[in-house]
Amino acid sequence: MFKSSLTRFLACLMLALVSGIATPAFALVEININKGNVEPLPIAVTDFVSNNELGAQISGVIAADLQRSGLFAPINKSAFIEKISNPDVAPRFDDWKVINAQAMVSGRITREADGRLRAEFRLWDTFAGQQMTGQQFFTQPENWRRVAHIIADAIYERITGEKGYFDTRIVFVSESGPKIDRKRQLAIMDQDGFNVRMLTDASSIVLTPRFSPNRQEITYMSFAGDQPRVYLLQLETGQREVVGNFPGMTFAPRFSPDGRRVIMSLQQGGNANIYTMDLSSRTTTRLTSTAAIDTSPSYSPDAQQIVFESDRGGRQQLYAMNADGSNQHRISFGEGSYSTPVWSPRGDLIAFTKQSGGKFSIGVMKPDGSGERILTTGFHNEGPTWAPNGRVIMFFRQNAGAAGPQLYSIDLTGYNEQEIKTPNYASDPAWSPLLE
Repeated sequence: MFKSSLTRFLACLMLALVSGIATPAFALVEININKGNVEPLPIAVTDFVSNNELGAQISGVIAADLQRSGLFAPINKSAFIEKISNPDVAPRFDDWKVINAQAMVSGRITREADGRLRAEFRLWDTFAGQQMTGQQFFTQPENWRRVAHIIADAIYERITGEKGYFDTRIVFVSESGPKIDRKRQLAIMDQDGFNVRMLTDASSIVLTPRFSPNRQEITYMSFAGDQPRVYLLQLETGQREVVGNFPGMTFAPRFSPDGRRVIMSLQQGGNANIYTMDLSSRTTTRLTSTAAIDTSPSYSPDAQQIVFESDRGGRQQLYAMNADGSNQHRISFGEGSYSTPVWSPRGDLIAFTKQSGGKFSIGVMKPDGSGERILTTGFHNEGPTWAPNGRVIMFFRQNAGAAGPQLYSIDLTGYNEQEIKTPNYASDPAWSPLLE
């Protein structure tokens, strides 16, 4: 069973502002990510000064994170005029302006006497000729990729004003083998597809993992012994416990925003209704009571509302209700059928899967159902999950004729779609909150 190194990482990671040059109160470089399709900001990410290849590797991860967001356009290093040898000294800003680098990142990697790495970086506004921010981190050498993600988050936040999402993980179902004998294992990886680790073996089918808001546990479904059971898995210790046996359940429960409850759909006969369960007492409360199939519930981030799918009107549509089950009302009214709704962490949008015209789309709408936008359409797209900043969605897609599904991400503009490569086929992604 997987045992995370997160505890050791947290014990040795320290954050401090780099002394020397004050951060200006205002900087010319910024990205307004609320105005729709944004032109990517040209940024130069230089190789961090180090006595080995680690400096270049860390800067490479930072540049890749920023580029993948769709908001930044890292400049090719072959265009750089100045070679940074001392990141404590202000760069020659004219050398960076001439290649249109509106922002520049420099840094240093050194090893402390106790074996830890010290990673320092500075973010410069080249046209204002000022430092925007600077920080340093101490960690064990094996956590160098995570430090790179944390630095990318700091750069993202300083320039956009929004929290980043790079220091996160994805739990998903790793699929291998032929279609007639497909093996499915629970797996976890960094959000960029690196550091893939298996959490379960291939002895039983697993489905729909969900992250807890406390970051250290997930729920998922397993068909061990051909019986559908919901498990709670502690990522740090590998400890697993059964939440309950739920015949007829097709999706694992989702957590409430405080992590103390889960919400689920339970099938009884030909219909299914929505229940909540208190994880400490294991008591359940029924929220819907229809002769239809109500499923895929998801809490709003303030825990005041729930969105779900139901065929009570004749085909699958999206409905919303108060957290106590009152005020149930339909919110989707477009052509086709709607499923797998997930509330954004920001509370402003609901992501969904839409089937229409023989194709599957991933889209978003406002909580009242207005402002529907389709972000991407394909042969079979499904299972949206939100990045913790509410700006990017991950989902799985199976193309026509393909032997299995793959993971993709797309931002809210709909223009920045990217495949997240995994060793095997992959489905059912769930995005973690930011790590701490």
